[in-house]
Amino acid sequence: MDTIWIYAFMSVVVVSLISLIGVVTLSVKIDKLRKILIYLISFSAGALIGDAFIHLLPEVIEESGGFSTAISLYVILGIVVSFIIEKFIHWRHCHMPITTEHKHPFAWMNLFGDSIHNLIDGLIIGAAYLVSIHVGIATTIAVILHEIPQEIGDFGVLIHGGFSVKRAILLNFATALTAIFGTAVVLILGAQLEGLSLFLVPFAAGNFIYIASTDLIPELHKETTVSKSTLQLAWFMLGVCVMLLLLQLE
Repeated sequence: MDTIWIYAFMSVVVVSLISLIGVVTLSVKIDKLRKILIYLISFSAGALIGDAFIHLLPEVIEESGGFSTAISLYVILGIVVSFIIEKFIHWRHCHMPITTEHKHPFAWMNLFGDSIHNLIDGLIIGAAYLVSIHVGIATTIAVILHEIPQEIGDFGVLIHGGFSVKRAILLNFATALTAIFGTAVVLILGAQLEGLSLFLVPFAAGNFIYIASTDLIPELHKETTVSKSTLQLAWFMLGVCVMLLLLQLE
């Protein structure tokens, strides 16, 4: 169990540090940043889908002794909770650089929503490590890949919302720390509640499926040229292949 705690907290600390990446974009032109991010988004979407269907769901199905209605309902619950976060807290993943001015209250709302999202990321990472270390590592990689474009977007929202660069960095990092709390809660409860992973793992899969299908893939559909669309597909498949490769390295 000590090994799981070490791996889990190393993972969630790395994920939290991703929140600082926004400052790097200050020296990059918006057009250039968009060209880079769109392929990272493709890669991230493939990794999330791959982790959900190659690692998370097969592991929980094996652990529970077969695919059941309960697993399906937990996956759906993960999708529904993600929908609620976006719909009723008025926050959604922001994967591309912000180019328009936003009012200050919107920036505060973004911080609130980001805190909840990072908390869920922490729950997901903790749940993955309850299954096994290799599933935890694969899930951490998937989380990191979708955190990079998201944190760049969040940083842009804070800057355009009126925050100074220094304050935007500090506040964005502070919201990222909720992931550590989420991981700690899951690992503590996991030691007390037998079978917790049977609920949280399919819930995490549902969350990943929702993010990939409603937030990331729609961004890719904005590009209509054949050559760039083909590259996006290649990067998407590469993300899936990375998850498959991690399975082979167990």
